[in-house]
Amino acid sequence: MIPYALAAGALLAALAGPWGALGLLALPLWPRRARAAFALALLLALARSATLPDPAAGRTGALVELAGALRGGVLHSDTGPVYLRAYPPLSDGRVRVRGRLARPQARSTPGGFDRRAWLRGLGVRAELRDVELLEWRPPPPGLRAWARRNLLAGLRPDAAGLARALTLGERGALGDDVVAFRRAGLAHALALSGLHVGILVGFFLALLLPLGGVRYMAALALLLGYLLLVGPTPSLVRASLMAGVWLLARGLGVVEVPLTALLALALGLHLIGAPYAVWSLSFQLSYLAVLGIALALPLLPNRPYLRAAVLGGLGLTLAAQAFTLPLVLDRFHYLPLASPLANLVLLPLVGLLVPLGFLKAALAPLAGVLAAPFNLLADALLAGVRAFAGLPGLRWGAVAASGYALYYLALGPLLLAAYRRLALRSALALAGTAVLVAAATAGSARPDVWFLDVGQGDAALVRLPGGVEVLVDAGHAWDARRLADALAALGVDDLDLAVGTHPDADHTGGLPGLLGLVPVGALALGPPAPTDELDTRLRAAARAAGVPVLNVHRGHVLRLGGATLRFLHPPPAAGGSDNDRSLVFVLDHRGRRVLFTGDAPARHALAWPPTRVDVLKVAHHGAADGTSDALLRRFRPRLAWIGVGPNAFGHPDPGVIARLEARGVRVLRADRDGSVRLPLR
Repeated sequence: MIPYALAAGALLAALAGPWGALGLLALPLWPRRARAAFALALLLALARSATLPDPAAGRTGALVELAGALRGGVLHSDTGPVYLRAYPPLSDGRVRVRGRLARPQARSTPGGFDRRAWLRGLGVRAELRDVELLEWRPPPPGLRAWARRNLLAGLRPDAAGLARALTLGERGALGDDVVAFRRAGLAHALALSGLHVGILVGFFLALLLPLGGVRYMAALALLLGYLLLVGPTPSLVRASLMAGVWLLARGLGVVEVPLTALLALALGLHLIGAPYAVWSLSFQLSYLAVLGIALALPLLPNRPYLRAAVLGGLGLTLAAQAFTLPLVLDRFHYLPLASPLANLVLLPLVGLLVPLGFLKAALAPLAGVLAAPFNLLADALLAGVRAFAGLPGLRWGAVAASGYALYYLALGPLLLAAYRRLALRSALALAGTAVLVAAATAGSARPDVWFLDVGQGDAALVRLPGGVEVLVDAGHAWDARRLADALAALGVDDLDLAVGTHPDADHTGGLPGLLGLVPVGALALGPPAPTDELDTRLRAAARAAGVPVLNVHRGHVLRLGGATLRFLHPPPAAGGSDNDRSLVFVLDHRGRRVLFTGDAPARHALAWPPTRVDVLKVAHHGAADGTSDALLRRFRPRLAWIGVGPNAFGHPDPGVIARLEARGVRVLRADRDGSVRLPLR
C-alpha cells in the first residue's frame, strides 16, 4: 500500500499545483501505515514545484543577456532554463545570447505543435525571442562524444542513424524513417524506455552471471551509467527507477516484487523529483503503457512456452495500446492496425541491436568487429519497418476530454470482468453504453467554420452535416503540411471542395502541396489567369492529382451539405490585379451566413447585393482598402476575423479596426487569438 500512497500523493501535487495541499484533508481515508508516505510525497512534490525557477517572472518583454549550456534548444542559465526561439536552431554548446524574455507560445492550430505544453513537461517556463548569438563554444569532449564515435565506427549511413536512435536516443539522425517507425507502430522502439532498459538489464545480468548475487548491484551500476550517458528523458527515468528498485530488491534478497508496486514507486519518486514531468507526452505514454502491461500480465498464459511467448507478445502489445489509445489518436491522429504483428516480428531484432549497440559504444576495441553484424541486423529492421509502414492504419481526429472519459469508462468494466470482479454481461452493458454515448455525440460539433492561423495569410475550414468539408484558401506553400495536420486533428480525411480565392502566395500557395497530401473532390477557382505563374502551377497540380477544376464567378451558386456558396465577385470578364479578381462569396447554412472576401478591395462592394451576415472574413488581412463603411453598412456583420501575422505592411490598418469597433463588431485576429471555431447554428 505504501508505494501506491506515495504515487497518489506525488501525482495529486503535480496535477493540482498549490491546490494540492488540500489533499491532506484526504489523509484519514488512507490506512495508518500509508498516511506518512502519502503526506510526505505530497509535500515534497509541492515544495519542488514551488522552487522551480522562472526566469520570466516580472521580466516578460525585457531585453536580457544570458549565458550557459545549451542542450536541445534549452539554455540552462543561472536564472533557470530558457528555450531559445532561434532560426536556424543553435547547436548544443556553451553560448552567450541576447534577446527578449517571453512566455512560451501555445498551439495556435489544431494538430499543431504545442510548444508551451512541451516545455511545461520539461519544467521550462520562459523562452527567449529575437535571439542574437554573442558567443558560441562547442561542448567539451565527454563520455557521450566518445561513445558516439565508437558506435558509428564502420556503420553504413542508415545503420548509423538507427544506432544513434536506439543507443543514444538521437532520433533526429534517422530522418524520414522516424515517420516509418511511427506508422509501423514501433515508435516506442525509438523512445528510450522500458524496452531498452529491460533488454539491457537482461543482457547485463547474463553477462555478469559468474558474479552470483553481486551481479544485481553491478547491473544497477551499469544502468545508472547508461542513464547518465543518454540523459534523463521521462520514459527512461521511469524505466530506470523501476529496474533500479527491482535490482536493488533482488540484490537484498527480495525475490518477488509486484510490477504494479514497482510502477507506483517509480511514479512517486519521479514526480517528487520532477513534478512538471506529468505534463510530458512521453511520461504519460510510458506510465500508461506499463500500467496496461502490468494489469494484463496476470491474465496471460505462461505455458506451453511457445504459445505463451506468441500470445504474451501480442497480449502485452495490445494491452499497452489499449491504455494509450486515446492519447495516441489525440496527438498523432493515426493508429497502425498491423502494430501487434510488427512488434511480434521486429522487436526481436531490436532486442539484438540494443545490447550490440551498447557493446559497440562502450568497448572501443570491439567497435570495428561489431560493425558487420550491426549493419546486417539494422538493414533487416529498417526493411521490416518500411514494409509495415506501408500497411493501412486508422485515422482519427483530436479527442476531447469527454472522449477520454468515455473511452476509459468503457475499458474499466471490461478489465474488471477479465479479473472476475464484474459479470461479463454487466461489463458489456456498461462498455456498450459508453460507446453509444460517444457515437451519439461524435458529430455534435458540426456545422462550423474553423478560421485557421497561418500567420500572414488565409485558410478556413467549413464543416457541414453529412461529413461535408470545404477548405477556403491554404496559406503559403510552407503551410501545406501544417494544414494537413490540422485537418487530421479535426477528423477530416478528405475535402469535398477546396476554394482558392485568388493566386496570391499567402492564399493559394499551400494548395498545390495540400492536393498531394489530402484527397480533394473538386477545386473552385476564379476565371483562369494564364499569365499568372501561381494560377498555372495550381491548375497543373490539380490535373496531376485528378482533381476537377470549377471556374466560378459572379452569379454562380454551389450547393453542398445543406449549405449554399453564392459568389458575388468577380464578374466574368474582370480585369485589374489579382486582388481585383478575388473570389467573394457568402456561405449560407440555414440562415447563418459568412462573407468570405479574399483580398478584394472594398470599392467593389457596391456591386454586391446587400445581405445581413453573421461573420465577415476581413479582406486583405485588414488592409486599409479592404473594409469600408459602405461594406459594413451593406452586410452588417456581428463578428469579424482577420488572418494576420507579423508583417511589414501595417496590417491590420487602425482605421479598419476603428470602423469595425464603431459598429460594435467583435474582432478576432490570428496573431492574438490563434485558430478560432465559430458554430453555424
